[in-house]
Amino acid sequence: MGKRKRHYQNADEPAPKFGLAAALAHLRKPELPYEKPTDTAEDDDEGWITVGKGGRPLKKQKKEGSDHHSSHHPRRTEVESPKQKQKRDLGEHSERKHSSKDHSNRYSKKANKCGKDENQYPSIDHSHNTRLQSHLKITDLQSLILYILADGFGPQWVAVRHRSSIRQVVVLMVPGLEQGMFTGRIALESPQPSLPTGEAGILINNSPATNAIKEQQSTSKRLEISPDDYYPVSLRPQRMPESLKPFADIFPHVWPIRAVAESHGTQIFRVLSPMHTMLTSQMPKTKEERQIRKNSGHKGPVPQNSKNWENKRTSITEYLADLLAQKENEYVVHPAWYTTQEAKEAAHRQRKEAKQASEDGWVDTNVTNLEDGTVPDNEIEQGSVTAGRDILVIDCEMCKSEDDVLVLTRISMLDWDGKVVLDELVKPDVPIKDYLTQFSGITEAMLKDVTTSLSDIQKRLLEIITPRTILLGHSLNSDFNALKLTHPYIVDSGIIYPHPRGPPYKQSLKWLAQRYLSLEIQKGTKGHDSVQDARACLDLVKQKCERGPRWGTSEANSESIFKRLGRVSRPNTHKSSSDGERYRTGAVVDWGDPTRGHGGQARVAIGCKSDQDVVEGIEAAVKGRATGNDGATTKVDFIWARLRELELVRGWWDDAKTADVEEIRTKALERLGRTSSDLEDGTEVTGSELGDAVARTVDYIVKVFESLPPCTAFIVYSGTSDPREVRRLQNMRHQYQREFATKNWDNLSVKWTDTENQALSQACKAIREGVGFIVVK
Repeated sequence: MGKRKRHYQNADEPAPKFGLAAALAHLRKPELPYEKPTDTAEDDDEGWITVGKGGRPLKKQKKEGSDHHSSHHPRRTEVESPKQKQKRDLGEHSERKHSSKDHSNRYSKKANKCGKDENQYPSIDHSHNTRLQSHLKITDLQSLILYILADGFGPQWVAVRHRSSIRQVVVLMVPGLEQGMFTGRIALESPQPSLPTGEAGILINNSPATNAIKEQQSTSKRLEISPDDYYPVSLRPQRMPESLKPFADIFPHVWPIRAVAESHGTQIFRVLSPMHTMLTSQMPKTKEERQIRKNSGHKGPVPQNSKNWENKRTSITEYLADLLAQKENEYVVHPAWYTTQEAKEAAHRQRKEAKQASEDGWVDTNVTNLEDGTVPDNEIEQGSVTAGRDILVIDCEMCKSEDDVLVLTRISMLDWDGKVVLDELVKPDVPIKDYLTQFSGITEAMLKDVTTSLSDIQKRLLEIITPRTILLGHSLNSDFNALKLTHPYIVDSGIIYPHPRGPPYKQSLKWLAQRYLSLEIQKGTKGHDSVQDARACLDLVKQKCERGPRWGTSEANSESIFKRLGRVSRPNTHKSSSDGERYRTGAVVDWGDPTRGHGGQARVAIGCKSDQDVVEGIEAAVKGRATGNDGATTKVDFIWARLRELELVRGWWDDAKTADVEEIRTKALERLGRTSSDLEDGTEVTGSELGDAVARTVDYIVKVFESLPPCTAFIVYSGTSDPREVRRLQNMRHQYQREFATKNWDNLSVKWTDTENQALSQACKAIREGVGFIVVK
């Protein structure tokens, strides 16, 4: 993520025993220009700042009348006399020696507690000369964890000293914390009183009240976190509200952290869950994948890695495209989808306007309503992925007519076993302008003696297709347009293997076949083979049914962080040890029942009903007193936990998905002096009331830190900022999509235009901003 400058060691000091990452971090190319020092620097020497217990960096004595607490230290440009330079160098040399001695004493005390030599005590170091190129993300925090505990790569934004000595990593997510609390944008105290004035508004100087207020105002300057800067900011107690000052006793810096988001160009359309981002890791590339990527002669995608994949056999009916998906992918919707006569008439009018009605040659399969396709359970073979349905896969070849419309020239149809049911050339009833032979494989000579027409094909299809038939295809909407056909039950491989950027983008069938089937299709210049393409599509759908819904999505390349840790052996563990002792394990401590979510993959899952329960659960887990999923107490290496009372007080947590979690939330609200009506009315907690809530949460964080054993890495992150506006806009969009599928534009209760799209993008950008803290106890 960044490059670092060389640290010129004082000759009188012993060389520090840093690891490889720290050693690399000390190197600086002489030709590199001087970068703007950041707020993390407390003086002009280029030393490393150590993150440790009570690990506030040693600071130079602030000179009277000076202010070295600005967010960035100005570059020294004034010309110094030789005597001034000598005096300054002597002072800095003396202070470095003093700093080295203090750090040595601190490490000695910590090392004794941990049973380590002082030179082997672990730490996480950040140099203020690190040149960061982008904002730190939650994924960067996860990479740090995987580097410490598993097989991750060393981070470039910090150096981990003696990582093998770090015994555990505890990560605490605290929604409700915001950057604005540290900068003063969000007040955590009552408004300051105005200065007393006499008659005519003249300020009364030197009065006790005036002096007290001036003193209060002089100390109210807060930390500066620039939205355009990537660097951490030193925590200075004198610039922090009372409720946040305990942070400065634990952590040396506050890091600006961004949540991960998905976007189209500059427009952000979704912010990923900060919980999911932390607890789901990208699968490491196999040796074969790395070799393929190094091969310059390889073209196309790398075959999908399935080494650690767990299959989840799924019925094909789970992949049927619903009404919304068909609308998004530009299908002409079959009338069976509309349940009211009004909706059917409106859809028919739209089809007439688009020239997609029966008078324009279109036909609908013989399905009256969606229930016609239901198969009784007693007719479904146990374990069958077809669920008693008839499966047919269609692929068509088209040529271009004189009016630049694609017209049908070949149709191929296969059944579930891959047997060819139909393979016919079709003679269009309009002149062909371009046979598109390089794609379609169709030539003028091939169609010369063909007499089969589109209407003939439609008649045969209506005889073959029944209400229990599911049609498969890739970008099947294009084939349906050429066939002038609609059918309600479809599975589109372009939908179930989604493009990372979402609709309307789709992966090509050729790309999917290379990626998931290791199959080369559509090669050469003689055009596509519709039977071969149909068989590739069928194999993709079969693979999806065998592998499960996550296969073929971005999640196919990711796994639970607990599963990844479970493949890593603990250091200095004998091979004869049980798996529970030999391999890394993890725990989730969260409100409700964590086993329903990510906690289901952890060795230990502790359900809580309050933040106090969370604190106690963390202490039990770090000390090996927590009961694992095998019923025995177990040691854990990684703990993820969440404090929720602050976001609850602020009205952010209002999306409980189950009745039992909603009951826990409601009772917690009452205990905290808030009600659901307060949240519905939008009543905000501000000022000293918010400060009290923050103070309670910070007190819990302090208790967690105090319960940790030495040599434990402690990471706190906030996740996102206020999510309510994003939720409101997303709910509005979902309502619009549901209504738009069945109603005319004029009858919609909500409308979604580019204005709302832009508002959603801006709201997503705003909630990405968060904060993070890192320390080794």
